Amino acid sequence: MTSKNESLTYASSGVNIDTESASVKALISALGPVAHRKSGTFGAPVDHSGGFSGLIEFGDNLLALCTDGVGSKLLLAAQMDVYDTVAIDCMAMNVNDLLCIGAEPIAFVDYIAAPRPDAETWAALGRGLGEACRRARVSLCGGETASLPDMVREIDVSGTALGWLPKGMQLEGRVTSGDSIIGLPSSGIHSNGFSLVRKILMKSGLSLDDAAPFDIGPRADGLWRHSDGDVQLGEVLLNPTMIYVDPVVDLLQTCRGGDGPCSYDDIHGIAHITGGGLSNLLRLGADIGFVIDDALEVLPEFEWMQASGEISDFEMWRTFNMGMGMAMVVSHKSCDAVCRWLQERLAGCKRVGYVDAERRVLESNSGVSFDKY
Repeated sequence: MTSKNESLTYASSGVNIDTESASVKALISALGPVAHRKSGTFGAPVDHSGGFSGLIEFGDNLLALCTDGVGSKLLLAAQMDVYDTVAIDCMAMNVNDLLCIGAEPIAFVDYIAAPRPDAETWAALGRGLGEACRRARVSLCGGETASLPDMVREIDVSGTALGWLPKGMQLEGRVTSGDSIIGLPSSGIHSNGFSLVRKILMKSGLSLDDAAPFDIGPRADGLWRHSDGDVQLGEVLLNPTMIYVDPVVDLLQTCRGGDGPCSYDDIHGIAHITGGGLSNLLRLGADIGFVIDDALEVLPEFEWMQASGEISDFEMWRTFNMGMGMAMVVSHKSCDAVCRWLQERLAGCKRVGYVDAERRVLESNSGVSFDKY
């Protein structure tokens, strides 16, 4: 149980980002030599930095693959018996990662595990997947459902996304000191940090069907409502993750074709701001740093969570997106033009910072700094 006077952290909620990072490194190290297809053949792996997705050769093109799930946000969905939005979360967590390498998402497969099948729940997930495919512009080309009464207590939803890009067009190793950072607004908490969110909810004494204790204000992609009347706190917490295929894919394609607001060479990197918060920017290069000197407006749910959980600035910026779901790094000379182009398609985009040579991420308003992902 959590004391009313106890300051909460992600680690105290059961998720330690540093331990998870070390565990992933241990897993990769233990793989040892892996037999794979020869370079120059279909399916041969392509080394790249960042790790938002995998890359393989496919003739004159590259295929990008990534897999992810919704996580413990599903526990809140189960409490509210609302499952359409989590299907959008699942899609978003995958296709947004594909964008970071410069890939256009084209196909998706889902995996649903449950203690038992339920037609109404399956229908809600189907509606959500249909909407997710529309937003991500992908084909749902298969999937799998599994009833696992002895293993699974609640529904789990995950998936795998496939994307493509022309060979040589991958976004990696381009970010340099002097570049500008453009922030794309989030639609809410997205799908990270919910072990901590649930602890905050318990500590606050509020329930999911209580009216949100803050003015939700305007937000990217609006708010997905499940009820009439006052906006419920649960509706804000479950609001689905923003899918950035529109406008990011259009930007990449028009710039490659010479009709965009800048040359494709002026787009240097994209970071999906997920678990780890701003530290995700460090995945874009080894010898560079990032300064956020004009952050996007922090959404009110984050302010409420910080106050209710007595959470430090460091913990908030390390765990949540804080209102910026994706960051794009472009050359300084192209920043204004790219910002104008994005703002016409997604309100709230703006320049938020710059790249320098000091290996860290600094959020200058709070003074929070990270030197590792």
